[in-house]
Amino acid sequence: MGALSHLRIVEIGSSPAASYCARLFADFGADVQKVEPPAGDPLRRAAPLTPKGQGAWFAFLNFNKSSVVLDARDPGASARLSEMIAGCDILVDGRDIDAADCPAIDLAALKRCNPGLIHVETSWFGHEGPYANFAATDSTIRALTGLVKLIGPEEGPPMHAPDFQTGIFGGLWGFIAAASSVIGRMRDGLGRSHHLSVFEASIAVTEYIMFESFTRGDIIRRIGVNRFWPTFPVGIYETRQGWLGVTTVTPAQWRAFCEMLGLPELRDNPTLFLGVDRLQHVEMIESRILPKLKQRTAQEWFAEGLRRKIPIVPVPEIADLVGDEEKRARGAIVPIEIGDERGFTAGSMQRLIGTPPRRGGRVPGIGEAQAGIGSVSTLPAAAPVAAAGGLPLAGIRVIDFSMGWAGPVCTRTLADLGADVIKIEAIQYPDWWRGVDRRPAYVLEKQYEKTVRYCIMNRNKRGITLDLTQDRGLNLAQRLVADADLVVDNYSVDVLPKLGLGYNVVSKLNPKLVMMSMSAFGSGSMLRDCRAYGSTLEQGSGLPSVVGDPDGPPVMSHTAFGDAVGGLNGCAAVLTALINAQLTGKGQFIDLSQIECMMPFAAPWIVAHSIDGRKPERYGNRHPDFVPHGCFRCAGEDGWILVAVSDDAMWPGLARLLGRDDWASAAALKTVAGRRGIESGIEAAITAWTSKRTPDEAMNALQAEGIASGVARLPIELLKDPQLQARGFIQEVDRAFIGRHPQPSLPFREGDKPLPIRSAPPTLGEHNREILVGLLGLTDAEIEQLARDGVIGTEMLMEEELVKEKNLAAG
Repeated sequence: MGALSHLRIVEIGSSPAASYCARLFADFGADVQKVEPPAGDPLRRAAPLTPKGQGAWFAFLNFNKSSVVLDARDPGASARLSEMIAGCDILVDGRDIDAADCPAIDLAALKRCNPGLIHVETSWFGHEGPYANFAATDSTIRALTGLVKLIGPEEGPPMHAPDFQTGIFGGLWGFIAAASSVIGRMRDGLGRSHHLSVFEASIAVTEYIMFESFTRGDIIRRIGVNRFWPTFPVGIYETRQGWLGVTTVTPAQWRAFCEMLGLPELRDNPTLFLGVDRLQHVEMIESRILPKLKQRTAQEWFAEGLRRKIPIVPVPEIADLVGDEEKRARGAIVPIEIGDERGFTAGSMQRLIGTPPRRGGRVPGIGEAQAGIGSVSTLPAAAPVAAAGGLPLAGIRVIDFSMGWAGPVCTRTLADLGADVIKIEAIQYPDWWRGVDRRPAYVLEKQYEKTVRYCIMNRNKRGITLDLTQDRGLNLAQRLVADADLVVDNYSVDVLPKLGLGYNVVSKLNPKLVMMSMSAFGSGSMLRDCRAYGSTLEQGSGLPSVVGDPDGPPVMSHTAFGDAVGGLNGCAAVLTALINAQLTGKGQFIDLSQIECMMPFAAPWIVAHSIDGRKPERYGNRHPDFVPHGCFRCAGEDGWILVAVSDDAMWPGLARLLGRDDWASAAALKTVAGRRGIESGIEAAITAWTSKRTPDEAMNALQAEGIASGVARLPIELLKDPQLQARGFIQEVDRAFIGRHPQPSLPFREGDKPLPIRSAPPTLGEHNREILVGLLGLTDAEIEQLARDGVIGTEMLMEEELVKEKNLAAG
């Protein structure tokens, strides 16, 4: 029995986000009934294809589901679908993206009959705002969210990864909405309805740069393939054999990297101390490091980097992932059956130890109901209580040991949904996103309280400081954990166990506790000691190997892609475990590997390659299914627009806009295959047309003809994006030391407005007294003594204070 085997889900419409949301439930045993038209979900025909013509993307999204065919032309189809929905727990609804000939239903009536029904509806942009009726594709959404313009050669065009990304982001957020609603229903017996914007869901990856731009201004630009602000080198480089992902963030990592390469003159150059300094000397530095890297293989450099604690990793091909024995053993790569074809795909990344996910499965044929894949809902409806209809996670307490981006965005999401999240820092070691500068000026001017990146990840939380290296600090943390529902940390795997807060200890204090470790490679991995950042996770995921031009290098898509992805997967994992804990009273450990969380982005190629053995084809900015498709120059400085004819019906309108009525009427060009023959000519015509217009002018003209298109925006432009403004996505929060600053909302909502932000991010130790007195019953005298001894506090220690404290402890 899986953690979610008591749930029945019905999935309607054709939307990758809806399909992935439902698959995440199927991974843990839920009965997922996918409703398809007689010809099947259109995604079954999306490239890449297996040798027998099966869609690899569809396979990844839909294994372990059952398929139910309903023909909208059948007079009884609506009644049958209504009956299915009336008996289910969750309706996952992708009709706004593609109705896929779904039979009509009276959803309001169904919700009246089934008040416990949870409904998650996906759309590209939401129901209101200037983009509400825009045609879209995966790539046009990513262009609009700032995920395209900062990638690629400095002179352009910007590069972008192939499709499949927004469906994963949307699916994760959809699952979070639905799973949190399951927990809320356990408390109040009521279902909840959420509308998810895939556009807003995808901003999870760019929000860090978006809000850094609020602080730093309009300074971030595309600076070349595998180059990213704000540090250098963070990229992928050729070695004697294979490609190597390199990340140097701290001065110590830069010095160690230079020493490894035998470049003391770079190591000792004071003008290269910080990453932002090195960005001013990119050409000079690369001229020195590139020849050195070619002297050894990627694996040899990796072994050397591991010894020196440098975040470097070999960049795998898809074949390397398929053949990775550790990933198969951990369930990151699992077997899959598609008809009579056998292969592998990315498994569940939510690695719950007590109630593990399924290890592979079968993709249903069209209309093929799979026997024994679940049962009707057995979740008892709770009696409504006074808090009915409130935030779904009200009453859940989380102890948050995480720092930076990945862990805090996980716990921020839980806090947004009503959980009481207590963030634990120390005056000796605050959250590193407050800044790691310990010089007197930085500390005395309270700069650690003025970083927007810390603030956007830690709203709606309470914050305390505890020195966990002191017995009293550890004891207080253990007391908090003993009465909590969940503990989250994203330290290296041995940090909390060495302090006395490992799962083997805390589970004895609190058997119902769920605890998640969010390390880079997983606590059981052979690479558990490898240093990693969000960039390392992308470099090691396999995704860069399918991005870029056919004859070019593997291409990274983001300076820290893996952080947001790890955080969302972590949130999905803990919600699954919390549902199980609420039902059974049993907690468990979650061993999340953030690098594995990136693998779904490469999943279609994993499926296809594991069956046909062929190296995946790279298309650059073109597309295997859409012609034309690309990023085109517009008027103005570095202006670009993504255009995608994702449906043959779009073609005549585009041809007429280009002044080519002959193309619009030509029978040979009505299909993708016909247009492929003159693809270069079509692209030249589009460039001639877009180059006379600003990106927004071009987008509005194209969208007026129903043609999928999106401006390639910089992240800073999202702060004034008309769609986000119209929907109130960006909220303003007032906080000490910073004042009013912008905050992103959750990408799903129950009504017309997003959930309001209830409290500003905590200052260092802001809630020490509130929590230590209110929850643990300490006296004023005890709190004063803790402050005198440095166990708690409200001010970050300077470097000399930290050294003095360490010397006293040692002596």
